[in-house]
Amino acid sequence: MPVLRDDPSVRWYEPGVYAVVPGVYRIPLPLHDELRAVNVYAIEDGDGFTLIDSGQVLTEARQRLEGSLAELGAGLGDVRQFLVTHVHRDHYTQAVAVRRDFGTKVSLGAGEQASFKLISDPAAPAYHQQLMDLRRNGASQVADEVLAVLADETVPHYAWEPPDAWIESRTFHVAGRHRLEARATPGRTQGHLVYVEPDDGVLFAGDHLLPHITPSIGLEPAPGASPLADYLRSLRDVRTLPDFRLLPAHGPVAASSHARIDELLDHHDTRLRAVETAVERGARTAFDVSQVLVWTRRERTFASLPPYHQMLAVIETAYHLYLLVSQGRLVPREADGVTYYAPGRPDGAGQL
Repeated sequence: MPVLRDDPSVRWYEPGVYAVVPGVYRIPLPLHDELRAVNVYAIEDGDGFTLIDSGQVLTEARQRLEGSLAELGAGLGDVRQFLVTHVHRDHYTQAVAVRRDFGTKVSLGAGEQASFKLISDPAAPAYHQQLMDLRRNGASQVADEVLAVLADETVPHYAWEPPDAWIESRTFHVAGRHRLEARATPGRTQGHLVYVEPDDGVLFAGDHLLPHITPSIGLEPAPGASPLADYLRSLRDVRTLPDFRLLPAHGPVAASSHARIDELLDHHDTRLRAVETAVERGARTAFDVSQVLVWTRRERTFASLPPYHQMLAVIETAYHLYLLVSQGRLVPREADGVTYYAPGRPDGAGQL
């Protein structure tokens, strides 16, 4: 399979090696879920390559990566390092498997350390925090349904091993002629990083900016206190950078990082208003509000979502509610282990 021009008319998840800018190639690797694929970016690095993200530890993904590197005249042993944007399985776990065979250096954002400690601990139950959050937000039935399907959503603990290096924000990493700046973008996860390459005018955005979907936030073993607030701050921070070409982890390359950031900020403003309105009309828990809202670009009802995605919906709604409380627009109260919400006072004063 020859190296192809990254043509937006081609479905982004089609197998291939796509030239993005000179010395940078996009390699979509398969996933067994609705995302279809994850983009791994291969950057020429001397006589080898640096890879941004690695894919999931799946036989098909490994074979696809090997074949794609062969098209570039290289093999897995020629990968100098993996710069992983965040700790999710579809970005990190194949890097660990490749390192076991070739000793490749693997790096991850320093903010992922708390989540990594849990995710790699055999004694730590999968999605423990998320299941507690469901029950706290009035969605115990969803929690029970998610428990029944967790085996399909969980990568074994032995797939996780610590990185060789924990990357701090505003540090620089050299890959051949490319000088990449790591920028912390907490929200999707606490340790999420994007990588900026100003000479080529590109932003390796991981899951921070996705062109067609809104990233779920706080989906990690150890989420922050207010992942939505973190995410919105991260969006605004990246918005202060030049308007780079957007190289996302899922979806096609896009011309403007600024345009997508503006869309995402507008989306969350709209969502906050919808959540506040739902409470004003009588919804009292995150579970109640989730059932009033519509989900995905297809505007699906909550009831039509499978249990795992219902979990994501309730938790995302809860984070919008937390932010509205911090802004004084809603007031929370606890009863029998469940958090309930009511409209804030007319003067905007709320209580935490």
